[in-house]
Amino acid sequence: MNHPQAIGPYSIWRKAGKLVFFSGQIPLDPNTGELISGDIKAQATQALKNVGGALNAAGLSYENVIKSTIFLTDINDFGAVNEIYASFFTEPYPARSAVGIKALPKGAKIEIEVIARKKK
Repeated sequence: MNHPQAIGPYSIWRKAGKLVFFSGQIPLDPNTGELISGDIKAQATQALKNVGGALNAAGLSYENVIKSTIFLTDINDFGAVNEIYASFFTEPYPARSAVGIKALPKGAKIEIEVIARKKK
């Protein structure tokens, strides 16, 4: 599996017509379910890999993403996250929000949720 299992009573993704809504992904190792160590770039990379795994499980890819929301425990990490984010998405980029928050599950520094659209 290329994405972690849910750590609570929720679905990783749900379809609504051509739209697919994905639960937020934190930087968990899909094999161990443990938070990866490292700086914000390492955690952003893993969170985005987990997003990709969830997209793949739904038969989609990063190209299908139309909206993303990034939650950061330190909004000053925004620039570093942008560098990593740009390596996963291409133009036309999804619409996006970034929000600074106090804390995330398991002590993660970042969580990313997306909405995707099936093309057919």
